[in-house]
Amino acid sequence: MTEKQDVMNACDSHESGKKIGRTSLLDSGEDFEVLDEEDIDDDPPPLEDAGGGKGNNSEESEKKNTDSDSDPAGPMDEWMDVLGNGQLKKKVLEAGEGRDSRPQKGQNVKINLKTYLKDGTLVAEQTDLSFTLGDGDVIQALDLTVQLMEMGEKALVQADAKYAYGVRGSLEPEVPSNSELSLEVELLEAIDAPDLELLPPADKIALASLKRERGNVHYQRADYAFAVNSYSIALQITESSSKVDISPEEENELMGVRVKCLNNMAASQLKLDHFDAALKSCVSALEHEPENIKALFRMGKVLSLKGEYTEAVKTLRKALKLEPSNKTIHAELSKLVKKNSEQRGAEQAMYKKMLGNPGGSGGSQKHQATPTWGLSWKWLFGATAAAIGGVALSVVIAARN
Repeated sequence: MTEKQDVMNACDSHESGKKIGRTSLLDSGEDFEVLDEEDIDDDPPPLEDAGGGKGNNSEESEKKNTDSDSDPAGPMDEWMDVLGNGQLKKKVLEAGEGRDSRPQKGQNVKINLKTYLKDGTLVAEQTDLSFTLGDGDVIQALDLTVQLMEMGEKALVQADAKYAYGVRGSLEPEVPSNSELSLEVELLEAIDAPDLELLPPADKIALASLKRERGNVHYQRADYAFAVNSYSIALQITESSSKVDISPEEENELMGVRVKCLNNMAASQLKLDHFDAALKSCVSALEHEPENIKALFRMGKVLSLKGEYTEAVKTLRKALKLEPSNKTIHAELSKLVKKNSEQRGAEQAMYKKMLGNPGGSGGSQKHQATPTWGLSWKWLFGATAAAIGGVALSVVIAARN
């Protein structure tokens, strides 16, 4: 297999769309509310950009000239254009243990990492940083390049802001907006992810919460597709079967994480205009907690955006009954009642136009026709009565004779 093929395989599933919107919270920071007028395919979105990589033309000749069992990663001083667009490049500083030692997507990896700005300023140094490869736990530059590294390899990565912290930058580490980064990475370990069925309940709760929190980070950065991805992974963890004992308290805690994920996923899907998916997430949350105010609020919002105003009003009134002091629900419900009233007025005007004006010319014609028919019936009745009278008189005369 050539270097180009490996890069292409690593990038096959790394496409995603972003829709930037304004982030707003409802009552707490625990999960997010959609309060403005900003749910599809429900599959978790892949990473961004699936451009083909640039191969290493000298690999075949190197293979012929070496008797080593391990394949070289490429010339040490040459840059690999990972996505073929010049915005993400990797260079080997110290070779690793061979191509077969590369980690696979879904494995848990451990790395040492140094993060530099373009001018050489060191902004962060992390040792034994662990994450699941391909889950979106770290910036895209790491997710895309670590899977191309060999065990023990040290590499230098140059990443455009698009594959780092983007236009928003970062507070921790402190990275300004639209900053290109240089990353010094050493791959230390790659192990298979734990079997969820055998995972102790406390560990399962912690893992699901970690993925949910990562989704919250994506949401706050307006990376809504990545947020959906992280919430989907968290949900898979909470919904996995278990072969170990779990207490009622742990079951309730796991259920709480699940509902929070569904709520936050609905908020992200709303931002992406995936209304059907958002409605499905709300319904699932309400199946677990029928009186969850945030799920009811979002469901009302989704129904409103789908034009189902009557159902939306009914849903929001239920939420308001549970929390009468909530100003956000009050405002949304008032706006919705106004929309519903306008829609009814428009429908009534349309029906009148379709049926015509009852006081118009049609009524006049009917009024004119009534006397004509009434006169005809009077003449017919008179003629019939005269005929019957004549017959009766003839019978009487005949009887007397």
